[in-house]
Amino acid sequence: MFSFIGWQRKNISSINSNGQIIIGSKNFTESKVVMQIWTDALKKEGYSVKTKPNISSSVIFQAIKSGQVDLYPEYTGTIASTYLNNNIVGKGAESVAQIARDGMLKQNLVTLDYSPGNDAQGIAIRSSVAKKYGIYTLSDLQKKANKVRFVSQGEFDKREDGIPGLEKTYGKFNFKSHKVYDPSLKYKILSSGNGDITPASTTEGQLATSKFLVLNDNKKFWAAYNLVPLVRSQTLRKYPKIRSLLNRIDRKLTTNELRQLNKKVDVDGQSYQKVAQDWVNKNL
Repeated sequence: MFSFIGWQRKNISSINSNGQIIIGSKNFTESKVVMQIWTDALKKEGYSVKTKPNISSSVIFQAIKSGQVDLYPEYTGTIASTYLNNNIVGKGAESVAQIARDGMLKQNLVTLDYSPGNDAQGIAIRSSVAKKYGIYTLSDLQKKANKVRFVSQGEFDKREDGIPGLEKTYGKFNFKSHKVYDPSLKYKILSSGNGDITPASTTEGQLATSKFLVLNDNKKFWAAYNLVPLVRSQTLRKYPKIRSLLNRIDRKLTTNELRQLNKKVDVDGQSYQKVAQDWVNKNL
């Protein structure tokens, strides 16, 4: 009979005994770029590194716990809310990071220093619309919602950190129109003039262009989702010097820097490997 437990132990043993660090990523641009930056930087320091990109967000946490990857780019807010089931609405960067740090230690995982880059929930607006109506904050949007067309993605309308929670904090949003589209089409719809605002992650590459901007969450409703390396404890014990290198890299990954990296892939059409290599050559 096939023994999954036996296979898993053997698999973990082989991963940790071959002198190779395995870095994973989720299946979106930012995660892959950061994975590759870490990989190129570690290789530059003489480490043997293998990458496992494009792991589903629903699977990757189990992958690191089981030893299939040694580390990967995660977010403090995801750890605290999704993996540890904490209510983090309105919590700031250090508070969320502490929840994540403490919770992961109990699972033999370590969060290194979180980066200034905050890939939080936000609302993007066409810059021309923001200028026309004077909408630069979520409070501005609430007051002038009847002037804009909302391009939603369905689930945002029901999530507690979406419209329901926003309305508890800011008041009712009476949009001029409110339509649901596929998330992958949101910037095309805005660019074509068929919508004005859309839910967004605050480090998306399109936000590095002049076409769009993120509305200021002036009442601090949304929690912090700072980029953070999540590492297996035994990997750090085996390779203790990687801590300082990854921390040094992450200090440079501001929200604007992440936007610029994402833009080079998602807007300019470069490969994530080239974008990462260029960044390492310039910054390390």
